[in-house]
Amino acid sequence: MKKNIPNKIHIIGSVGSGKTTLARVLSTKLNFPFYELDNVVWFRHKAVDIRRTEVERKEYLDTIIDSENWIIEGIHNEEWVSNSFHNAELIIFLDTNYSVRTYRIVKRFLLQKLGLEKSNYKPTFQIFLNMFKWNRHFEEVGKPNFYNKFGKYSNKILVVTNKSDIENYFN
Repeated sequence: MKKNIPNKIHIIGSVGSGKTTLARVLSTKLNFPFYELDNVVWFRHKAVDIRRTEVERKEYLDTIIDSENWIIEGIHNEEWVSNSFHNAELIIFLDTNYSVRTYRIVKRFLLQKLGLEKSNYKPTFQIFLNMFKWNRHFEEVGKPNFYNKFGKYSNKILVVTNKSDIENYFN
């Protein structure tokens, strides 16, 4: 039996879980646009990033959600993102091992500092330290919050702990 490919996919996970990488791969494979929630929160400028107002953020996200197909990825699971989870046909929860995420945070920072990996932000030492804090916060607060708020969508949540979980789903 052939599985229908979802047109609207929301990927959530901690810092270093592989959200952006997976979104890029699926975007290429499915020919869908992908959006990073951090770029919904922030209006990116060369000189300085400007935080969108709550109204601007909601309007921008609603425009994405109203389109025919999309992949949205991010760590966010606050109320302003709930419409995305509601409208997603598939929610991929990346539950990558904590130590793997920690390794990826270090690797990403080094590659960004060496200019070998692009980032949406200036890779400062403070952001590097914050990523460890955000990783721990997601593990202790974000993950339980996600399941408390959005567990009602369990019929469309795919929990992914490794690459083969995704390959099995899409093949």
